[in-house]
Amino acid sequence: MDQRPIGVFDSGVGGLSVVRELCRLLPGEDIVYFGDVGRVPYGTRSREVIYRYASEDLRFLRDRNVKLIIAACGTASSVIDSALTDRLPMPYTGVIEPTARAAAAATRNKKVGIIGTDATIRSGSFVRALHAIDPAIETVGQGCALLVPLVENGYIDFENKVTRLVLEDYLRPIRESGADTLILGCTHFPLLAPIIGDMLGEGVTLIDSGAATAGYIRELLRQTGLENPRTEGGVQRYYISEHTETFARTAELFLGHGITAEYAVAELPLEAEEQA
Repeated sequence: MDQRPIGVFDSGVGGLSVVRELCRLLPGEDIVYFGDVGRVPYGTRSREVIYRYASEDLRFLRDRNVKLIIAACGTASSVIDSALTDRLPMPYTGVIEPTARAAAAATRNKKVGIIGTDATIRSGSFVRALHAIDPAIETVGQGCALLVPLVENGYIDFENKVTRLVLEDYLRPIRESGADTLILGCTHFPLLAPIIGDMLGEGVTLIDSGAATAGYIRELLRQTGLENPRTEGGVQRYYISEHTETFARTAELFLGHGITAEYAVAELPLEAEEQA
């Protein structure tokens, strides 16, 4: 049993979809969330820049005495490697592996579509994770650079014509591939799941990376004995890297309730420890 909080970070607000699912599955757990809104988006940046930002985010949460860290960001998860995570004194997971496991279990025809940021799709991280589980799985990936700003600006209404027009273009290769399973490879995308599901039809199973990751964390806490003995009453604290009027408003779209976020800046990257 461990009463320390779970640490979660994202480039902005998308990781709140993981927080929402954690609160649903593990209502007794405390959570510390860091949203790097001052440097969002990560998905359009180079791998080197994303790696540096992610290392700073990890350091920020590590110094908050968390018992476990989740990179609730498909882009960051796709570049973080063992050089960073092996030095952490607590377990770490991104969203790639849990989501790939859920997709591999769901597909019936072994054809899986993947939508994510351009950086996530370029990295091939979901493809590698799927093939590690089942090399016979066929994949088709589609970068969706416009979806994150659409979500963050509230374009999530089921009948929104702009969002549907953009999705029609992005989902075309998924539909043409015959995939029966689609990974929502960015934690912003679950807010668009009703629209995506409507456009692709009932024959395509959508894999919510937030839900898949939260389910994985529940099992990990049980296996490692790190679960909080409380069964309810968990407290969430939210930090952001820049004052912004939109964070609280957008966060309410993800969580269904208002929050208060504290201003904080991520510390030096993990690599700086060895240079100090």
